[in-house]
Amino acid sequence: MKVTDHINRAGKTLFTFEILPPLKGETIDSIHRIIDPLMEFKPAFIDVTYHREEIVYKSRPGGLLERWKVRKRPGTVGISASIKYKYGVDVVPHIICGGFSREETENGLIDLNFLDIHNLLVIRGDNLKSDKYFIPDPNGHAFAIDLVKQIMDMNRGNYLDEELEITTPTHFSVGVAGYPEKHFEAPNLLTDLEYLRQKVEAGADYIVTQMFFDNGKYFDFVKACRDAGIKVPIIPGLKPIATKAQLTTLPTTFHIDIPDDLVKAVMKCRDNAEVRKAGVEWCIEQSRELITFGVPIIHYFTMGKSDNIRQIAREVF
Repeated sequence: MKVTDHINRAGKTLFTFEILPPLKGETIDSIHRIIDPLMEFKPAFIDVTYHREEIVYKSRPGGLLERWKVRKRPGTVGISASIKYKYGVDVVPHIICGGFSREETENGLIDLNFLDIHNLLVIRGDNLKSDKYFIPDPNGHAFAIDLVKQIMDMNRGNYLDEELEITTPTHFSVGVAGYPEKHFEAPNLLTDLEYLRQKVEAGADYIVTQMFFDNGKYFDFVKACRDAGIKVPIIPGLKPIATKAQLTTLPTTFHIDIPDDLVKAVMKCRDNAEVRKAGVEWCIEQSRELITFGVPIIHYFTMGKSDNIRQIAREVF
């Protein structure tokens, strides 16, 4: 079932969450340990993130350094299929621009289509840590909108090889990312909204937001989207704060603000166990207010842990 079908049929706010593939060398059991405690809340779907390659340098005889490309969290397609058939729940693998050519993207989409996986979250992805700016594959996409357009072409039966004699249209439903506090590379929020509007116009069915800790920013973002002519569902993404260090790392990594009241509550905590409790309490209140507002889904970022998400879901769903 497509994400939009879940929304249209529910009549209430749905529970969903996102997981990270395990590090290379680990087993899928680590994924099961995250998912199992959350299945009692009947998630409408589960997102599986995709992580691009990283560059590492290895020492070689003579003092030379050899440049290697490695994928530290491979397996998004396999994990998505495993979840779908083990738990009987819809999955939403992330599809990224970075590190992939258009042909590699097409082949990955064909694999997902074979697996009867038709929901996708399309994002540009991050630049390599060694690069100051995002650099696309020479034969890939520089922007998420171009990836959306390629997927929509496949939905019309148009593949990269124009000489194919038999081309069956795919049936992908695409979500894209939205930024209540604007994408850090956009010059301003209005420009960012215009980019988002173009992605929706290109074929995106819904939006999932970056994490935020102030619901007011989400409410303002939804209004701004509607004023800009963006009418698709806008799904809020939440993450409970879990450590004092995240007061620094989250704003730095995700370019978001943390409200003064939450900062003060975290700073009063004696250890991270207390921080985790404060983060859960804050997220519960956020969730309740969002449900009152009438959001279609609340999407939680697990970041490899599910115990705090379970505590929140018990109080909210």
